[in-house]
Amino acid sequence: MKVLQITKNLFSRNYSRYNGVRPIQVYLLRLVFILTFLFVGMDSWSEIIRHQGDWNNMNAVAFSVWAAYSSLALLGILKPLKMLPVMAFQILYKVIWLIIVAYPLWANGTLESSPAAGMTKAFLWVILPIVAMPWGYFFRMFFQKTNTTANPVVAMDVK
Repeated sequence: MKVLQITKNLFSRNYSRYNGVRPIQVYLLRLVFILTFLFVGMDSWSEIIRHQGDWNNMNAVAFSVWAAYSSLALLGILKPLKMLPVMAFQILYKVIWLIIVAYPLWANGTLESSPAAGMTKAFLWVILPIVAMPWGYFFRMFFQKTNTTANPVVAMDVK
């Protein structure tokens, strides 16, 4: 009976603690942020620290973005709903890359023999943040108009 209650609570919207987001989604978000912090952070920061000599500009940008992104993931572990734009960034850049790089190679039958194969396998995990993202909450919080009719300045009664 207790397992049933725990399961029900995981999948029920929690308005008091998570602004109507299901706890399972918050836990999945934290999992994605933990994995990002660990794996992307290890790869990017170790490359930055170990690198010797001049950087290729594009590689430097990529590793800098990934290092910053993995560092922000630490905040996402603590405050997952406040860091949803970072999650959206992850989803967008991976999906865009899969569409413009991996898909044409796959459609031509050359993906497996290309240098993009490894990155494609890593980026296909984008399904996890897509599932974890509380899309309704995200669009309400970041794209819905807020009530701007309330005026904090008290109007004086003119006679």
